[in-house]
Amino acid sequence: MPTELLYRDDATLQQAEARVLAAGPEGVLLDRTPFYAQAGGQPGDAGWLRWADGEAIVTKAVKGPEDTVLHQLAEGATLPPVGASVTAVLDWGPRHRHMRMHTALHLLCSLIPGAGVTGGQIGAERSRLDFDLATPPTKEFLTEGLNVLIAADHAVGERWISEAELDENPGLVRTLSVQPPRGAGRIRLVRIGEEAAPVDLQPCGGTHVRRTAEIGRVEVTKLENKGKQNRRVYLVLGE
Repeated sequence: MPTELLYRDDATLQQAEARVLAAGPEGVLLDRTPFYAQAGGQPGDAGWLRWADGEAIVTKAVKGPEDTVLHQLAEGATLPPVGASVTAVLDWGPRHRHMRMHTALHLLCSLIPGAGVTGGQIGAERSRLDFDLATPPTKEFLTEGLNVLIAADHAVGERWISEAELDENPGLVRTLSVQPPRGAGRIRLVRIGEEAAPVDLQPCGGTHVRRTAEIGRVEVTKLENKGKQNRRVYLVLGE
């Protein structure tokens, strides 16, 4: 039974009621969750599970078998009883920073059109993207461009397409090392800007803010040469 991913419908949901389907050393499996499971360079969420007579710290959410999410608990934590009703509560501060960062990285892609993304990592304090690129723009150009796009307060939305539609539009995929997951018959696209002329449009399963102004000011702090055609761009959020 797949875990219902509540953040897909509302990435701002900070807690939710759920039922425990299984619990063991590998983690706690719920029927539904607001926790994002680590994937695509975005860290798994942390937080708490609370039930009638107990509480446990969730250190990280990870992918489990057959489209499930496992909530890994702190060492020595008491496991909630199978069948129990729990409240799954996010540690919202880091999660919101990940949402801001992730959306900013999509904007960064829009400023380097045509270059494939060879890797990336989202963090609460610093994030990065690696581009298949000989000569990147300057830090100053990227910082200015990002903040102009952020200040424009573009809407962030999503839509779903079939796998066949993605095959007909391979240019939508910017990542070279990781391809969108297949098998479910449909692919989620994240769009920044208007549908008719998006600032950025690409497959993504992560969490994002609703409008770009929510990101706040950002700065590109460093460019690194990681190979003949690999340029790493580091990004931080303003406070």
